[in-house]
Amino acid sequence: VSGKPTTATQTLFHSFRNNRLKMSGTSSPRTPLKRQKSDSIIIAKKQKFTLHPTNNFVNPLLNDLYQITMAYSYWSQGRHNLNSVFDLFFRTPPFKGEFCVFAGLDEVIRHVSNFKFEPDHIEYLQEALPSCNPEFFKWLATVDRSKLKVYAITEGTIVFPRLPLIRIEGPIAVAQLLETTLLTLVNYPSLVATNAVRHRMVVGESKSLFEFGLRRAQGPDGGVSASRYSYMGTFNGTSNVLAGHLFGIPIKGTHAHAYVTSFIDEQDLKVREFKAADGKTVNFWDVVKKARQDTGFSATNEGELVAFTAYSISFPSGFTALVDTYDTLKSGVRNFLTVALALHRCGYKAVGIRLDSGDLSYLSVQARKLFKQFSQDFQQPYFEKFNIVASNDINEKTLGSLKEQGHEIDTFGIGTNLVTCQAQPALGCVYKLVEIEGHPRIKLSQDVAKVTLPARKNIYRLFGAEFPLLDIMTLEDEPAPVPGEKILCLHPFDQKKRAYVTPTRVEPLLKLFWNEGEVSEGLPPLDEIRSFVWNQIKEMRPDHVRSLNPTPYKISVTNGLYNLLHNLWLKEVPIPDIQ
Repeated sequence: VSGKPTTATQTLFHSFRNNRLKMSGTSSPRTPLKRQKSDSIIIAKKQKFTLHPTNNFVNPLLNDLYQITMAYSYWSQGRHNLNSVFDLFFRTPPFKGEFCVFAGLDEVIRHVSNFKFEPDHIEYLQEALPSCNPEFFKWLATVDRSKLKVYAITEGTIVFPRLPLIRIEGPIAVAQLLETTLLTLVNYPSLVATNAVRHRMVVGESKSLFEFGLRRAQGPDGGVSASRYSYMGTFNGTSNVLAGHLFGIPIKGTHAHAYVTSFIDEQDLKVREFKAADGKTVNFWDVVKKARQDTGFSATNEGELVAFTAYSISFPSGFTALVDTYDTLKSGVRNFLTVALALHRCGYKAVGIRLDSGDLSYLSVQARKLFKQFSQDFQQPYFEKFNIVASNDINEKTLGSLKEQGHEIDTFGIGTNLVTCQAQPALGCVYKLVEIEGHPRIKLSQDVAKVTLPARKNIYRLFGAEFPLLDIMTLEDEPAPVPGEKILCLHPFDQKKRAYVTPTRVEPLLKLFWNEGEVSEGLPPLDEIRSFVWNQIKEMRPDHVRSLNPTPYKISVTNGLYNLLHNLWLKEVPIPDIQ
């Protein structure tokens, strides 16, 4: 993919689709794409061929103008090739918690691999910046990723404020041009993955969570990203068919109220026969009417029963009914049970119901009671275990409330509050220069939270007997902590907060993923990252990741980094002359 903008007649679907084709080496845009079991492509170690972003919008022009103008000024001053180091990190954890799930690294590596200004990009910039020296644009056309190094924490890792999630090393003009794109590739994915795993922590591993938010997402890009990163954040699947196609995410869905209300009576049931599980053709409507007599559920909405019958004829092995169109308990659930009994007599098993309105706790409990009674009446144990799905504007707080009330819901479909991150719509990662030509740099502020930590740094997670104790940042040339050996850990800004720590295990967090033209660390498929996320959550001390009043996780520095930070701080702050 060249990065050229799509024409007005090309849809975003074709943009995604053609991108996948070229990633897979398929030449014809009409050739069907093969469904993947997880991510669209697994990035392997030592891979030298060009990778391509999932979205064609991701190219060097997906940038803020001032990145281009700074690059021009660096070039004009002859400073564009100075070796620089930038850190990408966040200052405040999202959702009033203490942690974040790092996501988006796969797309970062794809962008870096594919980073090059195309001729049409250069032409546009010449028009947009007519006062710039034409030689600058000739230089810009030669810019690529061949002198860049990308260090990063593994995607899916539970991370904390101030930790460099990504460290970029390379010529300052090129590294500067990456800032905006890298931030947009990390901010939203990390926010959605964190939002998703927080929902998972409320319901536990026994419940299923599905993302249903495409129609409420911030455009097609937001919708596809939300599906991908909520799945990474331990959701079980999505309703988004394109996301399933691109990333191999399980797709799920039932039907809408419009489907139910489109049927009025049995005259609307044009196809009444289907093949039973034994291969014989039966008039299923006759089987349903007999089941209705046997259940005694005669005072229900007939159009709804006909709709359920029609849908189960289409999907006899996966029938889930939306039961709140007219009256959930007096009609919807009873019509579902009637059709479920008819399907059973034809050798099929219905799946369950979906609740989309009303008191979800009460309705789910009452529905389960009906299932249990139905199971006893017809001597079929699996009837009482029919799946109950709820999908009524659910968020993390709602899940907690349902848990307190008690409910019988097995599966939650979560849309608006998940994909829009209504509780906090932005993460706020930043990208700061920390070293230039070997000289540590610092950004100061009256707000201590905005003071940056200078120099190249390594990060280590120190473990105790059961859980991680803290993360410590060291200067790059300092020795790594050693299990069983005491190390002094200091708060970066409060000298009174310090402790000696003797770790039982030490885990280095930063790895070199991109090394001057090639992938140097493999990136795992989506399913593997998803499992890694949940294992990370289970590895953390529970009070650090709980939703309400979590205990702050300690981020510390070595004595060497502490001294460098404060000496540089004193050096860079002007001394006032008071008279």
